[in-house]
Amino acid sequence: MAPQGRPPQVADVLIIGAGASGSVAAKHLAANGFSVVCLEQGGRVDNAEFWGNKPEWELMSQKRWHPNPNVRDLEQDYPVDTSESDVNPLMYSAVGGSTILYAAHWQRFMPSDFRVKTLDGVADDWPFTYEDLEPFYDQMDIEMGVSALNGDPAYPPGKASPLPPLPIGKIGMKAAEGMNRLGWHWWPAPNSIPSKPYGGRNQCVRWGTCLTGCPERAKASFDHTHWPDALRDGAVLITGARVREITLDAQNRASGATYIDRQGRERHQKAQTVIVCANGVGTPRLLQLSTSGRFPSGLANSSGLVGKNLMMHPYAAVTGYFDESLESWLGPAGQTIQSMQFYETDKSRGFVRGAKWQVMPSGGPLGMRAAYGGKPLDEAWGANLHRNTRKVFGRAFEWGIIAEDLPDETNAVVLDPVLKDSDGIAAPKIIYKNSDNTKKMIDFHLERAKEAMLAAGAVDISTTPLMRDCGWHLMGTCRMGNDPERSVVDQHGRSHDVPNLFVYDGSVFVTSSGFNPTGTIAAVALRSVKHLIANRRDQQVAA
Repeated sequence: MAPQGRPPQVADVLIIGAGASGSVAAKHLAANGFSVVCLEQGGRVDNAEFWGNKPEWELMSQKRWHPNPNVRDLEQDYPVDTSESDVNPLMYSAVGGSTILYAAHWQRFMPSDFRVKTLDGVADDWPFTYEDLEPFYDQMDIEMGVSALNGDPAYPPGKASPLPPLPIGKIGMKAAEGMNRLGWHWWPAPNSIPSKPYGGRNQCVRWGTCLTGCPERAKASFDHTHWPDALRDGAVLITGARVREITLDAQNRASGATYIDRQGRERHQKAQTVIVCANGVGTPRLLQLSTSGRFPSGLANSSGLVGKNLMMHPYAAVTGYFDESLESWLGPAGQTIQSMQFYETDKSRGFVRGAKWQVMPSGGPLGMRAAYGGKPLDEAWGANLHRNTRKVFGRAFEWGIIAEDLPDETNAVVLDPVLKDSDGIAAPKIIYKNSDNTKKMIDFHLERAKEAMLAAGAVDISTTPLMRDCGWHLMGTCRMGNDPERSVVDQHGRSHDVPNLFVYDGSVFVTSSGFNPTGTIAAVALRSVKHLIANRRDQQVAA
């Protein structure tokens, strides 16, 4: 696909990846007069391509819009070896990145998430605090058009979101009844989905298909929220560009990137500064591909931590079935209410840290059909299929549990010695196992979620101790910190080894929290790019 505009011979800034963090960087750099080129291996997605408002929606979600690139297997996808992983990584290559298919939960991390070492004696503290990040959270709420109810007692007081919350629906009301009976925390959940028209996007009409793309052009994916402004201000976006190497000049500074276009031609884009925004799998893969005499084990990897400490948020769920209609096909498909009742550490439970809960709808009839996997054929097919579908369709909801997994250097992204993408570039391999702490945490939260379901009046319950396809949240593989021996980048995303190379995506996270990370990825990227803009005169650049 042709670039939007003519790229300069040498860009002030080259961004690799047009997802959440790359979009934030492009918008703000272009608005401040930088010449910006962004290389994105995917293409542009037209909202008319989504099937959420068509009868075939659930069938199409099983392949074309499946979140697992190994299942989807599109030209722009690269394969991932998951043979040694408990969880499949989920991602999408396009302008807007994985926000094309995300559920649009728009969470902030808790203040405790930035001080895990201090509070709980595990992992490490972030090099900044919640209070340092708060103004950037506030700004991203406005840029995204977040719908939320202010005043959640689980958080410090803050500015109100720009839009009122989405309706919690019958499933939210039913779940809240159970929480109230137990005296447990719940709150209407924040979503980057507009409850009213906002910023050129339509109001949510509650198709409930957020995870396979929003046909209404309502959900705040970054192709709609940030790229129109970035392109208007002169950023150049090159799609179909698969980057295979970040190059260096004679002073070992980043000088640009070599990429392969969709005609198979190798090209090179020069730049004075390079920002990598390819997600927690793609970024360490690219740095490990970019070897040289100065960096034989991968670019910016003197610490040996590029690719290490992968965190993917193991996800568990309890589904409750009720003897009344809950209209549980209605959206948003992200979350209606949330709970932090068991979020903070209580060491008497036998583990540290915690998990965030969210109520999610059960979806359409095929989604409910998946819950009957493994039943005898006579129970799961024919007349019984219809009977069971009538019994549960629209009458169920899920308490989803996002468990915080702590950083572990053995959980890693490495280059696969055999598997390659369609351009012959080494594919990533994921090595990821749940720790004993995580397993104990999931067991505890499943039992509490069952209590919540029973308190709400569920007549039947099913549990999912670990969902295999849950690795949306790719974090930690190029962690930030003040010590170059214990981190890859500093608190503003700048490489300790290469002064004009930056990483802005979730790979810089020190810990994972128990929250959906996109809001924090965007806020951290905004903080980093504003620092780069403010210190532009002092920035070292390629010769």
